[in-house]
Amino acid sequence: MRGVINPDQWAKVPGSWHGEFEGARFGAGISVIFFSKPQIGAGPRLHQHPYPETFIIRSGRALFTVADEVIEANAGQILFVPAFTPHKFSNLGPELLETIDIHASNEFLTEWLE
Repeated sequence: MRGVINPDQWAKVPGSWHGEFEGARFGAGISVIFFSKPQIGAGPRLHQHPYPETFIIRSGRALFTVADEVIEANAGQILFVPAFTPHKFSNLGPELLETIDIHASNEFLTEWLE
């Protein structure tokens, strides 16, 4: 299947850069989470995937934990997390944190570790 994926097919709130799509539904080899949270400390808890994940920081600042490394990421940076590597991140504030989280899989496979 080819085509355009409109915001109403992935955005959880109209007009917001927050939502997700699984590639299998669209015939794509990746899945994407669009993360957008203004609250300091907001973010997913520790988890891992059996595939790599790439994070693009669109705006704001985030504190990432990737295995035993702590990384402060800022707008414009790209982070790569290898497969089977525990990771989490949270909004450092004070502004809105927006990320694009690219999963190298056509479906989300997540093992929650905390």
